[in-house]
Amino acid sequence: MNRRRTPIAAALLVAFAAPLTFSQFASAQSATPETTLPAVKVQDQSIKDDYAPAKTTIGGKAPTLLRDVPQSITVINRAVLDSQAATSITDALRNVPGITISAGEGGVIGDNINLRGFTARTDIFLDGVRDRGQYSRDTFFLESVEVLKGPSSMLFGRGSTGGVINQVSKKPDLKARSEVSASVGTDDYYRTTLDLNRPLSDTSAFRVSALVHDADSTRDVTETKRYGIAPSLRLGIGTPTEITLSVLVQRNRDIPDYGFPLFWGKPISAPANNFYGFTDDKFDQDINVFNATIEHKFNNNLTLRNQTQYGKYKTEAAPTPLSSVTSPASTALELVNVPRNTRDRELDDSSLFNQTDLIAKFQAGTMLHTVISGIEIGRDKNKNDAYTWTGLGTVNLGNPVYSAKPSTAVRSHTTVTNVTADTLGIYVNDLIDLTKQWKLVGGLRWDRFDADYKQESLTTVTAPTVLSRDDKMLSTRAGVIWQPSDTESYYVSYGTSFNPSAETLTLSTSNADVKPEKNRSIEVGAKMDLLNGNLMFNTALFRVEKTNARTTDPLTAVVSLDGDIRVNGIEFGAVGRITKAWQVIAGYTFLNGEIIKSSDVSSSTVSSTNPVAGVAAQGKTPQNTPQHTASLWSTYKITPAWETGGGMIYSSKRYVNNFETAVIDGYTRFDATLAYLQKSYDVRLNLLNLTDKEYFETASGARATPAKGRSAIVTVSYRF
Repeated sequence: MNRRRTPIAAALLVAFAAPLTFSQFASAQSATPETTLPAVKVQDQSIKDDYAPAKTTIGGKAPTLLRDVPQSITVINRAVLDSQAATSITDALRNVPGITISAGEGGVIGDNINLRGFTARTDIFLDGVRDRGQYSRDTFFLESVEVLKGPSSMLFGRGSTGGVINQVSKKPDLKARSEVSASVGTDDYYRTTLDLNRPLSDTSAFRVSALVHDADSTRDVTETKRYGIAPSLRLGIGTPTEITLSVLVQRNRDIPDYGFPLFWGKPISAPANNFYGFTDDKFDQDINVFNATIEHKFNNNLTLRNQTQYGKYKTEAAPTPLSSVTSPASTALELVNVPRNTRDRELDDSSLFNQTDLIAKFQAGTMLHTVISGIEIGRDKNKNDAYTWTGLGTVNLGNPVYSAKPSTAVRSHTTVTNVTADTLGIYVNDLIDLTKQWKLVGGLRWDRFDADYKQESLTTVTAPTVLSRDDKMLSTRAGVIWQPSDTESYYVSYGTSFNPSAETLTLSTSNADVKPEKNRSIEVGAKMDLLNGNLMFNTALFRVEKTNARTTDPLTAVVSLDGDIRVNGIEFGAVGRITKAWQVIAGYTFLNGEIIKSSDVSSSTVSSTNPVAGVAAQGKTPQNTPQHTASLWSTYKITPAWETGGGMIYSSKRYVNNFETAVIDGYTRFDATLAYLQKSYDVRLNLLNLTDKEYFETASGARATPAKGRSAIVTVSYRF
């Protein structure tokens, strides 16, 4: 045991003592023979349209073979995104069973993801750094979207109960190429993207991606408009010191879709195109992200990397949700007029993070170690200006009239909330090659998360609400990997995570004194390369448990950590080539979720969104946890020039609250594609929701949004 602890302790000492002892350590490493790691077979990635990835960066701080990560991972790469005409991160994540899309509650906007039954809204990363902004993410500048499943605070800090989503941006390289794509589709769909890569010298390159997107919907009034540019510069390619600078500038100008209200436990039965907001509703998002990464290789076995990311997000959101309905369930929609509300606010968000990682590979006795140790520091800031409206009137659920807000409506600035949160994380992870067949993974991370909250009322003469919360947590990770051959990998893993009260940069008097929730996961899985390494198959059996979930006493309204939520599951996945011409990416997840212990009780007031009063959460299914989810996408090249394919997305019913009083029906959706592929250009037709299925994909406890109906997109891509 002592021999195994020594490398970890040494790595921590190096991380903390730099720069005083780092030069001595580097010199010592240079003076000794370099460790030669065992050879591994890596699948050829030169094929541009290959669906199967060989490595991932989400399972560690360095590129790692998927077989060496003792957790379930799904990678949606550029080839899959292009073949499906997937333009948003939510489009990409439809390929990942176990994920559901929620509409957000309490004013939450942007991408709202649930993974293995737990929210992952704040667990979205960009190149390994938290991307906390509340906005709708586009794929125009991405190389892939990676999903790591299971609690992972050891790698990513706070959150990550069900897992994390990492966006991998396109990087410059030394091959000159250019590609421009133009898409036209039904419902006034127009989109143009540019990807230009140019070497500047033998060791430097510049790349820029750009976007113009303007599209309506089969839903009335709603629209999405996006503009973006993402330049990046890479210096020192192939040299010991490499510097990468990148910028993301994106502007979204959308009319948001708040969908249908829930009417006695289910979405109202209305025409799928009905819109219940105002025509001047808006969701304007300004996204600015800057990233600087410096990486220095002292030798083949010792690398130091420093990454700084600054994100500045400005959001003006003015959607129109509806109030609860008190009419009887049998009332015809034409007789129901519902008051309109607004969730009008202006958000100014910023995040500044710096990560320093030392990656050391060395041999200790007969064991080979890959030790990653590091420090992360960061500051998140959020300012929320909230507004209310009066005089908005009502809307008829059977026959909505589309108009802007009435001129007599009055907007009032009600509150200003400022939150600042500081993060400090210190971590170390060791991948140990015991023998050719056996590997161990172990890691620890200590976090301090300190948040200060201040809310001022602009309508009453009261003292500001001032709250603070300072949490310190230790997260762990452990795994055993058995690889009896180059094509088989079996593992058992254990991981933890934590959810502080101020995780989403909000606090209240009810939770400011409440310690973080703790989560743990155990997973047993297998990863295999089939068909001579062309098809990757994985399966996992897992349990994720929130052992001290927040729960509210119905009599005193006191929040405590006496709850327990558990999700057991199994999943299967496959990606790669069945034949040279036939590709597939597919997966299935079964989730059995239960609220084991809780004091939560639904409201005592019966309404359209709470049809049964006083229902206890204990014993119920957690919200957004469907038992069955599956996805399949497959393409086949009839000839070298012609490709056809299609797929399906399936979800069983899911509850949208923790009391099982509101439910969204299950659905199956089908898509198809046909492409003509040439060396310098492609023409692709995508048919989405082929059967014009009416279903709800995005939902919350008060509303559900109808999915887009049948649509077609033609994309022409030209390379020069």
